[in-house]
Amino acid sequence: MKKLMITQEAGVATVLIKNPPVNILTIDLINELNAFILSLKDDRETKIVVFKSFHEAFFIAHLDLNVINGTSGGQAASIEFNHMIANIKAMKQLSIAVVDGVARGGGNEFVMACDLAYGTENSAFAQPELYINIPTGGQGAVQFARRLGKGKALQALLTGADFTAQQAETLNIITQFVLKAELDAFLAQLLSIIVGWEIRDIVMYKEIIAASIKDEAVGTELELRYFLERAKEEKTQAIIAAFLKHGGQTEREANDMQGIFVDTAVELSK
Repeated sequence: MKKLMITQEAGVATVLIKNPPVNILTIDLINELNAFILSLKDDRETKIVVFKSFHEAFFIAHLDLNVINGTSGGQAASIEFNHMIANIKAMKQLSIAVVDGVARGGGNEFVMACDLAYGTENSAFAQPELYINIPTGGQGAVQFARRLGKGKALQALLTGADFTAQQAETLNIITQFVLKAELDAFLAQLLSIIVGWEIRDIVMYKEIIAASIKDEAVGTELELRYFLERAKEEKTQAIIAAFLKHGGQTEREANDMQGIFVDTAVELSK
């Protein structure tokens, strides 16, 4: 039985993860996720992938404990889990985790692999692997170190304590805390903006940000290269001309910048 329920609409693929009883990352689910993610490699129509859970209490519980052993099969499954995390991070599309439940261990690592992550008041995030005598296996410690810093990462990993969504936002584990009652409206507005861009726009900024995190000078060079290349495009010049026509670089920008953008888009759609 398939564990992913995928719907596609206007450039957005919504992936409902359904692996009862509690969305454990079993090898079957990992393989299905990997197959779906890799199928998007040459897809330029899909711009955003939203991951959600069928379960009202869990987003993804954690990696299947049955594969954490010294057997060749268990090690292969654990390596595939690691590949899945890398595959999510390598996607061209913008990946979004919408978390309305518990995400611990591999579940939290899945969340951190996504480009954006939103958590409600019902969500919890943790890396409690040490309680079963293992370290994190899907970049959990790596991401905690990079996001939280040495002291907070050590404390989080050595205690395995849950973080609320508000705490997770403060620590950069997730992008933002959003009340469940406001989640649908929040996502609709966010997606309506991002889906308007081309897939190359998403790729461009993902590349610049990734390079900048590693090396500021490399990121600066890449950003300038993109800037100079885009400046030469006919599309860029047409947008600038329309933008100036409708009040760009005038006092209208002070309180109606969005209006100028709207008028510019209308002009270009004629």
